[in-house]
Amino acid sequence: METQKRTPWRRWIVLVLMIAGFILGGIYVPVQPEITVAAEKLIEEPLTENFLGFAGPFYLVNTLPTLAVTIVLLLVIGFAANRSLKKSQQTDLVPTGIGNVMEAILEMLYNMTEGSAGTKWAKAIFPWFATIMIYVLFANLLKLIPGFESIGVIHHAHGEGHAIAELGGGWANILPEKVEEGGYILAPFFRGISVDLNFTLSLALISFFSIQVMGVRAQGLGYFSKFFNTKRMFKVPFFGAMDFLVGLLEIISEFAKILSFTFRLFGNMFAGVVLVAVVASLLGKISILPSMIMMFELFVGVIQAFVFGMLTMVFMAMATQGHGDEEHAEH
Repeated sequence: METQKRTPWRRWIVLVLMIAGFILGGIYVPVQPEITVAAEKLIEEPLTENFLGFAGPFYLVNTLPTLAVTIVLLLVIGFAANRSLKKSQQTDLVPTGIGNVMEAILEMLYNMTEGSAGTKWAKAIFPWFATIMIYVLFANLLKLIPGFESIGVIHHAHGEGHAIAELGGGWANILPEKVEEGGYILAPFFRGISVDLNFTLSLALISFFSIQVMGVRAQGLGYFSKFFNTKRMFKVPFFGAMDFLVGLLEIISEFAKILSFTFRLFGNMFAGVVLVAVVASLLGKISILPSMIMMFELFVGVIQAFVFGMLTMVFMAMATQGHGDEEHAEH
């Protein structure tokens, strides 16, 4: 039986895209972004001089519009999924479309929670785990949309900047040529919120708070005995002192989770931004190869959302378990 030879048409598509990227890269030379750790200000003047009475000036930075868009889109997806599931309940009980996708995702996350935390506490831990993971995942993937961090407001540069070309109607294009004085820089309208320390720190504090709430809910005030263990201090002084020192280490370890959560997510996502910019500058006009780096950025975004959510879920499950003397008393 003769086998038909397959035509490698996908290779030709990649070759055509590379040639097109090389040509377009020569016509429209890309401008390297300004890599800054802090979020850029969209408006130079602060919205309020003394936010909350003690926090100082409050500026409109480009992560705030991203935060608003993320929340709105998640609400739209949730409304569409709820409508799809209600419609399936009234017909053949078979979910389709967005309802089917969300049901599959949530069922997978719930099974993971039940496998780690057990049936008793799965329903209590699952909303925290699923909400944090889905929100971080959505926030990480949203920044991969083309034009997300390349369209914005042009400001005068304090130092070296770029030349601009007027396009009319208040719009201008930043040119690759750099000038020492009178140059401009771009502050994008939207910036990924996972590369803002304020967002990652807030999320870490929420995760830390949820862990403590779950521990108190499961064990009552006895949960804090692992931090201040003085039960054997007078009965067995030596081991009681050791238990007390171990409790102090537990306090340090618990607060270290805030730093771990904060800088793990921020560091990995910010490193992805720097990696894409560096690879793009090294490869020059060949635009298809930096696009492949974006696939790696997609992978990192998914993994970091999964890690953040899983660590929160695992720590909450650990907080529901007895420790020390409580476990021995149960036996």
